[in-house]
Amino acid sequence: MKEEVKKMQNIRNKRAMRVRKRLKGCSIQPRLSVVKSNKHIQAQLIDDEQGITLGFVASYSPEFRNTEFGKKNKAAARKLGEAIAVIAQQKNIKQVVFDRGPFKYHGILAELANAARAGGLEF
Repeated sequence: MKEEVKKMQNIRNKRAMRVRKRLKGCSIQPRLSVVKSNKHIQAQLIDDEQGITLGFVASYSPEFRNTEFGKKNKAAARKLGEAIAVIAQQKNIKQVVFDRGPFKYHGILAELANAARAGGLEF
């Protein structure tokens, strides 16, 4: 059983690295990394050159916790996309590199990306 879990984790890590090896974020054009878990969604703006997080928003953040946006669904993804676009605008960021990690670009991730684009981010 442990070998099966390690094999699946290895496959997931390979898939994420296959996507991330081409992506580098800087202070002008940071990386918009999106992570989905079984219950929540989170997005962060990362400057890879300095190794710092410029902005962070998640469905478990205090402003979303006890609302309908506190779960993993398309409505929450839309709200998070809008929120991360506002954070980026406050830091004078207009372009980002979208990092989907090991996840397919459809459904919740596509909804978050479209909301971020509608909020003014370019990628």
